Amino acid sequence: MTLDPRQQAAKDAFVEQRGTWSPLWESIARIDPDFLDAYREMSMVPWRKDHLDPKTKELMHIAVDAAATHMYLPGVRQHIRAAFEHGATVQEIMEVIECASTLGIHAMNIGVPILVRVLEEQGLRDGPADLDEHQQRLKDEFTNTRGYWHSFWDEILELDPEMFEAYTNFSSVPWRNGTLEPKVREFIYIAFDVAATHLYEPGLKLHLENAIGYGATVGEILEVFEIASVLGIHAATSSVPILVEEAEAAGISLE
Repeated sequence: MTLDPRQQAAKDAFVEQRGTWSPLWESIARIDPDFLDAYREMSMVPWRKDHLDPKTKELMHIAVDAAATHMYLPGVRQHIRAAFEHGATVQEIMEVIECASTLGIHAMNIGVPILVRVLEEQGLRDGPADLDEHQQRLKDEFTNTRGYWHSFWDEILELDPEMFEAYTNFSSVPWRNGTLEPKVREFIYIAFDVAATHLYEPGLKLHLENAIGYGATVGEILEVFEIASVLGIHAATSSVPILVEEAEAAGISLE
């Protein structure tokens, strides 16, 4: 279907500023070009600044879209293509995906402290036990590889050293073998922790502290937040094409 002048203007402005287009956006332009314009303006906020380079911006989009709590695969594909255009390598993108794949450990980060609290309330635990030699070695290895330690690991290490060791090996792969600078890795964790589909506050605070320790600026961090903030548009990019299909099948005008 040919777009009318207003719809075409919204499309042209989008393509000019975002440098991309797809049938997902076409459906939105057909029904509500004003909404598309408003989204374009919001999504362009981090792109009008230069705190993060374009490649890093695209890596942040991948981190948000690929995370298990969102898994918006059309966005993953779009931003991988864009990241390649900005010079990203396969290994750099793989590193983003590896960092995002650690999100599942938050089941332990949230669950174990609550378990400990319940055990204490029921008189089944008196307090933390001293680490044995093996547990202390695991703590030292984690600290040396990742560059930090946080108290939310203490109880996991005490109660489930086997899981802690396996997670340490799993999560440390990009830190041992990767090519992204540590600050950018911290941005990846920040991106999916702050995203509306996850909102993991303890991890967000930790990785903000780590990023600042690696030299991150407020402007860079705000751009990561801004990129994560446009996640909500996926309600429209996923649902509006279905709306168009069903309206047309029912013989209902899109006007």
